Amino acid sequence: MILTSTDSLPPVQHFINGKWTPSYSESLIDCINPANEDVFAQIPAGDEKDANSAVSAASEAFYNPKWVNMVPAKRAKILWRFAELIDENRAKLADCEILDAGKTAFDTNKIEIPIVSEIFRYYAGWVTKMNGEVIDLPGNNMGLNMRVPVGVCAFITPWNFPLLMAAWKIAPALACGNTVVLKPSEFTSHTSLWLAQLGSEAGLPDGVLNVVTGTGPEVGMALVKHPNVDKVSFTGSTRVGKLIQHECADSLKRVTLELGGKSPNIIFADANLKAAVRGAASGIFYNKGEVCAAGSRVLVQREIYDAFVEGLAAMAGKTTVGPPTAEGTRMGPVCNAAQYEKVLAAIEQAKSDGARLVAGGNSLRDEVGGGKGYYIEATVFADVNPDSALAQEEVFGPVVAVIPFDDEAHALEIAHNSRYGLAAGVFTRDIGRALNFAKQLRAGTVWVNTYNMYDPSMSFGGFGESGYGRELGVHALDTYTESKSIWLNLD
Repeated sequence: MILTSTDSLPPVQHFINGKWTPSYSESLIDCINPANEDVFAQIPAGDEKDANSAVSAASEAFYNPKWVNMVPAKRAKILWRFAELIDENRAKLADCEILDAGKTAFDTNKIEIPIVSEIFRYYAGWVTKMNGEVIDLPGNNMGLNMRVPVGVCAFITPWNFPLLMAAWKIAPALACGNTVVLKPSEFTSHTSLWLAQLGSEAGLPDGVLNVVTGTGPEVGMALVKHPNVDKVSFTGSTRVGKLIQHECADSLKRVTLELGGKSPNIIFADANLKAAVRGAASGIFYNKGEVCAAGSRVLVQREIYDAFVEGLAAMAGKTTVGPPTAEGTRMGPVCNAAQYEKVLAAIEQAKSDGARLVAGGNSLRDEVGGGKGYYIEATVFADVNPDSALAQEEVFGPVVAVIPFDDEAHALEIAHNSRYGLAAGVFTRDIGRALNFAKQLRAGTVWVNTYNMYDPSMSFGGFGESGYGRELGVHALDTYTESKSIWLNLD
């Protein structure tokens, strides 16, 4: 059942050292429901003192025997229980995601929250399986190569997948024995706050998982600059990622950056046309296009170009935009007013640049929301210039650029005409071509004959200005541990 009630909201406080904690700052941030533009809650506008308090709690917890000496099997049980509590509190978490981000009830309940709990289960399984090495050294010596936790981890997460992005970072960090301070987006903080309490209920010692709300310049940068933070992981814009990288370089902090994308979805003439159209539609319209890896550039071989454009335009027209809790809604409002204006501006710019609008292109604020709400039609532009703004800049909304290509070399040239390299798609019946082409694409993830598929076991991250480092999979464990060598003289 979807409650969508403010009864589901957490206290107007931070979660620090295992308890709800008032903010040092008296300032508050309004939480605006993107479906109707109502202020439905407030969160603390935390400051540097709040960030310092959370880091102190995390630092003390990292050296607390209750955590540092906890046997792996017990840590695994805590993560398993964490996953169970996420499932048990699904209705409350879904309420917050819908109110904060405008997500549909279906996507939140049936897709995203189940993935969140599965991520915790996946990493719970790894806790007891992280091994070191014993090396026979010259003379009467023995060597041990061990993996040890990095330390205090500061996480800064975006507003498009508030709960999911928090889980991507928190689960592997805890599995490796680290402690965490999380700064969620000020637009979508509520599920992260609940997540911290659920962790405490699952058995995490006080201070192991902390959440401080506020803005990036105030709280986020305070965490990045803090001398007791050992690792920073940020998901968000490339512009902010570069600022964080610069700050981390000054203190040589470990850093993972998952940034922007302008991912190409490449459709060859031999592809299953219906499947390719469905894949392209889900690749851009899922979550209103607010996906870092969205297939926002669709490259189509000329032999099927017209038929594909017609099919994708029809799919866009059938994409029901409506209130997030309404039955049949497939796309809710974009997350916030600034993003709403940005998407509409990108649509107008594409028209000015000569792209051919074949579907959508309009605000639905009046038709769907009665004059309120950040609703935008699923929008398709054809004949897009590969050098134009729509093909180069991340829109982060339900807007796709369709571009024709002649052959494989031409497709690869267009695909690589981007400073990003987060993801890509390839649709073809020729599996040999698919594999060879996937190998050539400069992208961290390549989907073949599908799009937007995720699993906790598959690593995720980008090339170029899409960032560096990897999340998910066994590779994430490497980013949350350090290698330590111990020499033993047996004489």
